[in-house]
Amino acid sequence: MARGRGSAGRGAVAVACFAVVSCFCCFLAGCSVADAATYYVGDGGGWSLGSGGWPSGKQFHAGDVLVFRYLPWMHNVVAVDEGGYADCRTPAGSRTYTSGADSVRLARGDNFFVCTRYGHCNLGMKMIVSAA
Repeated sequence: MARGRGSAGRGAVAVACFAVVSCFCCFLAGCSVADAATYYVGDGGGWSLGSGGWPSGKQFHAGDVLVFRYLPWMHNVVAVDEGGYADCRTPAGSRTYTSGADSVRLARGDNFFVCTRYGHCNLGMKMIVSAA
């Protein structure tokens, strides 16, 4: 009988430790999300042919969210690599957004975005957002 009570006691301690660690992890995850900022690309003008310079002068961080607002029949947003940005092409594995109200979480480093509709990328509808 004594052995059974000891086993239950160790199990309860393990469950309590797991609960504390889980709460701590949730707290840390909440802190990083709470610190993230949300930016509306192009401000009032939205994602358009004139958006390329919009990131200039802004400080972005990994985890920040960009909201791309645009007319979905006229534009899209494609997250590309550096080559796709330079050549206005969509490399395999690129993520394409078409809702007209897309939220994209920034990764650390350079994030490249283009519009692939109607030759817009070649007309300058592309941007780089650097996140620390």
